[in-house]
Amino acid sequence: MSGSTKAMGVMTVGALVTVTAYTVALGSNGWLWFGWVVLGLITIGMVATRET
Repeated sequence: MSGSTKAMGVMTVGALVTVTAYTVALGSNGWLWFGWVVLGLITIGMVATRET
């Protein structure tokens, strides 16, 4: 895995932790979860294209 792919993975996990903490503290926000899903799909796409 390249450095940019690892950084993207770390950012995705960090975003998940942040969105989860926000949801626990202030209640759910659909746009935050939508953004996290998009970020996760981009990360998965980067991993898939790097491995082939």
